[in-house]
Amino acid sequence: MPLRRAIIHVDMDAFFASVEELDNPEYSGYAVIVSGLGPRGVVSAANYAARKFGVHSAMPIGRARRLCPQGIYCRGNMPRYREISTQVFSIFKQFTPLVEGLSLDEAFLDVTASRKILGDIETIGRAVKDMILQQTGLVASVGMAENKFLAKLASDFRKPDGFFRVPENAHDFLDPMPVKWLWGVGPKTELRIKQAGILTLGQLRRADRQLMQSVLGPQASHFQALAAGEDQREVIPTRSDKSISHEQTFDIDLNEQRQMLAVLQKLSEQVGRRLRKKKYSARVIRLKVRSSHFQTFSRQISLIEATDSGKAIYNVSKALLKKWLQQHPGTAVRLLGVGTSKLEDNFAITNNRETKPGIESVLDEINDKFGEQTVSHTLGRLS
Repeated sequence: MPLRRAIIHVDMDAFFASVEELDNPEYSGYAVIVSGLGPRGVVSAANYAARKFGVHSAMPIGRARRLCPQGIYCRGNMPRYREISTQVFSIFKQFTPLVEGLSLDEAFLDVTASRKILGDIETIGRAVKDMILQQTGLVASVGMAENKFLAKLASDFRKPDGFFRVPENAHDFLDPMPVKWLWGVGPKTELRIKQAGILTLGQLRRADRQLMQSVLGPQASHFQALAAGEDQREVIPTRSDKSISHEQTFDIDLNEQRQMLAVLQKLSEQVGRRLRKKKYSARVIRLKVRSSHFQTFSRQISLIEATDSGKAIYNVSKALLKKWLQQHPGTAVRLLGVGTSKLEDNFAITNNRETKPGIESVLDEINDKFGEQTVSHTLGRLS
């Protein structure tokens, strides 16, 4: 008889905001909101104190300030969030190699085989949760079940600081839940289901199949299977990065080329630094531009030789931007982004490599020690 699967879903509680509280103990007890701080800013994360005022992610910053004027508003620090995320994922790998990351702060762990050595699923889940707290100072919610859908529901079930295992008879857990808890059920689909007189997962599970097909079409069997707690998807270990990019949205549209190039320089350095840190080089450099009219443009160039140099990335993206500006004269810019793809492992690239660390490697060491963008070098004239 095959071994019953054991899946854990880990979701860090209010991750970005919690990191800000960790780094700024004086924020403790206050509503903390991470967002862009200009008039066009959008909330990236809100701690649970802020959520009591109705503030949530993706909310315009103006509305958040009206709901919670006394909150502490922080500009996001993505390098710091990535640093903590790396710590958290290294903890996951101590329990199983089968880790599927969904974002910086969320992952599935397949611990089916790990139980032979580490104990039952609850013992492993508790160990993961405790180790995250001990090593990072942050709280994670942990859900445990025999498949991904149930495990994710379980981690949400008692947030924040959740720890819940779905019972073997999953119907007892699922049946009272509203249909909106199903993956893939948005407001429109939820409305159609409710108009058919179905309000809970139990009702959906037991509903006539032909009725549900008339309501949901070809998705009916999928949703009814989920409502019954059935999910056969495997935990697929996170693959290597397919691309690395950075972008910046401006509170005030940029009109001057010099300003745009200064931003492009910073983004190029950030991309190059991440490439070197992950020991990658890129063959494709991509520029992303969003105009003040909310039109988004993408331009890219394939290189003969892969690079991890911020200077090389900047020179290519600068040429792409200048060409775009010639094609769109007088157009203000709302967002700029620099990306790389077709990544190659540096160890496989031997041509044109220095035998000793170059200036960018030295700057990487300084920035690793003292923080992102502590120092940089001029990549060329901004013209």
